[in-house]
Amino acid sequence: MNKIKTYTLDSVVDETIGVIGTPNRDRFEEKIKIELIGKKIKEVRQEKKMTQEELGKLVGVQRAQISKIENSTLNVGLSTIYKVFEALGADISFSVAYNFNK
Repeated sequence: MNKIKTYTLDSVVDETIGVIGTPNRDRFEEKIKIELIGKKIKEVRQEKKMTQEELGKLVGVQRAQISKIENSTLNVGLSTIYKVFEALGADISFSVAYNFNK
């Protein structure tokens, strides 16, 4: 009987992207965080039954920019992210961690 070799997600990411603390892994982790922000914006907007155009008008940007933010295809500043969440009536918080050993 052949045994199927299994891998954990962490081991696959470590092997393909790099282990925690390496430059490639740091870039990967940062990209994931940015994508989660876009996903959350879309989720909240849809819960409020708001179109991208309506949100764009509240923020002062075009619908296309809201789409790009939601799909994480736009490098957007914190001030714009803040305006979007403010227009959605959502509270946001950011945390910053600093590693003194780097």
